[in-house]
Amino acid sequence: MQKTSLRMTKAFPRPSQEAPTEIRHFALPDLLPPEHHLALNLTLGTLAQLACEEGLPRLIAEQQFTNSEICVLLPLLEAYPHYCPYEVLLASFTNGQITEAEVERCRRRLSLAQAEGVWDQEMRPVRNVLSRTRMKLYAFGIDIFSILETGYVLMRRTRQRPSG
Repeated sequence: MQKTSLRMTKAFPRPSQEAPTEIRHFALPDLLPPEHHLALNLTLGTLAQLACEEGLPRLIAEQQFTNSEICVLLPLLEAYPHYCPYEVLLASFTNGQITEAEVERCRRRLSLAQAEGVWDQEMRPVRNVLSRTRMKLYAFGIDIFSILETGYVLMRRTRQRPSG
């Protein structure tokens, strides 16, 4: 007889009256049409592109993000239209929250990594998560671009993925 096992899945916390669902809204001018905005549900980890047409909301696109992906996506969305510095992304990725003290700690950590020649190893986990996040943002026509020795910025996606 063949042995079977159930795959364990991570349960998302269910919204309750004690813990209201936190949804953050982003207009992103010059990245999305004027009547569109993004709604990031931090409880469920979903990002939805919404439009208002004839007074009614319409869902344009939606993607599910992991906690790690949310930790790099949120600072990018908050920084738009400006770039998000490496130390802010690292602080959010490692701590989940961005405080001045954490950003300063990450700034020193990255400075030391650069001096020791291990910058790539220090940023590799963040870059891996950014890569997965970038693929999911394609559904919204958004891409993440690297700015050499500075950070990352959200821009309109211009490249098309190869078909086939």
